[in-house]
Amino acid sequence: MNVARSLDQLQRDFVRDLSFDLAPTTTPAPTSSSWPKPLGKAALIGLVGEVVEKIDPTTESDPAAILFQFLAMFGNLIGRTGHWTVEETRHFCNLFVAVVGDTAKGRKGTSYDRVLSLFRGIDDAWDKRIQSGLSSGEGLIWFVRDPIIEPVPIKDNGRIVRYEEMETDPGETDKRALIVESEFARVLGVAERQGNTLSPIIRDAWDGKRLGTMTKTKAAKSTDPHVSIIAHITSDELMRALTDTAIANGFANRFLFICARRSKVLPFGGSVVDWTEIRDRLRSAVEFARRAGEIPMDAETRDIWVNAYTALSAGIGGLYGSITARSEAHVRRLACLYALLDQSAYVRTEHLFAGLEAWRYCEDSCRSIFGETLGDPTADEIMALLQKNPDGMTRTEIMQHFQRHKKSEEIERALRTIQRIGKANSVKQETGGRPTERWSAL
Repeated sequence: MNVARSLDQLQRDFVRDLSFDLAPTTTPAPTSSSWPKPLGKAALIGLVGEVVEKIDPTTESDPAAILFQFLAMFGNLIGRTGHWTVEETRHFCNLFVAVVGDTAKGRKGTSYDRVLSLFRGIDDAWDKRIQSGLSSGEGLIWFVRDPIIEPVPIKDNGRIVRYEEMETDPGETDKRALIVESEFARVLGVAERQGNTLSPIIRDAWDGKRLGTMTKTKAAKSTDPHVSIIAHITSDELMRALTDTAIANGFANRFLFICARRSKVLPFGGSVVDWTEIRDRLRSAVEFARRAGEIPMDAETRDIWVNAYTALSAGIGGLYGSITARSEAHVRRLACLYALLDQSAYVRTEHLFAGLEAWRYCEDSCRSIFGETLGDPTADEIMALLQKNPDGMTRTEIMQHFQRHKKSEEIERALRTIQRIGKANSVKQETGGRPTERWSAL
């Protein structure tokens, strides 16, 4: 993107090319099961854009899978450095990316391998911080644990005379962890087991909070962890394994869900990429990022962010709204990563536009994966019922549809949910007696 162009022109081009509405809105975007619109040129800028362009002719992998896994790896490799501050909280650049595609045909593993081949050798210590096999919150904490200090008995002639605090485990000095899960459905299942601490620990890890669990005995903890996740799953597995709890408690919306499919047919596979020149530039970007502190927006970008933030933070109900509820934070992380890759001390307009376009692809992916479901079985069934009855239905008719197996309170809650998100509305009809409430889909 030509930075010399005027701010107005940048905004006009962005809206035209990417169809991102910078005006405030409370109306959810239309949902459909169609495949996401391909990544626009705004997201394919700088070093990551060149990486995608260089790999694309040589692989069957989806360009989106290449881009987001590259950003996740870079954000983890640089560690807890470049950040921005909101009030008293620092936000870092660790991403949770879930690549969603068909088994085998989605080329999820292939895309990961191609990106990893570029990062190998940049930091030998980081190569050892890649792990898989999430099974408990305690296991994740142990991988990035602080030194463990425990009371050790001091004996005299075989008798304990006192206890002294001593280091019983040196812990990990490197708090980076890139967790790669090729069978993410298994992790989702484990996280739902009663008593398992994986879900809350993962949520705290995305936030960059101190990790620990409350136990009767002294347990491992982690101060200043820097955890990123790359997960692979099919859409069918995701719909089965992603529970209402994971949606409601904020576990799911910490992930960037990315639709991926085979981009082309290469019967004999693609050629090996020569990364020499790009690897040198990547190494330079990593060194810059490690010296970076806070990465604020420049003045022009702050003006654009005011409008974008208002649009991103507008509340949207239903399943789609719950899954995409952290849009502002995701865009800000993505924009910061683009700035660091450009070795820029500020998030400029092209970095924010790149983050917005990358997020647009995530939103489209969520629409494709989750469709028009609201995340509430009763509300979903009522919506389907109203759509089949264009003249509307009375509350009594809706109750009769469920053969009185649903409590009136549950139906009331479902009706108010679909009304609140603008999917249906009701009108009062005079009948000569008690008014009738008729509901219609919008």
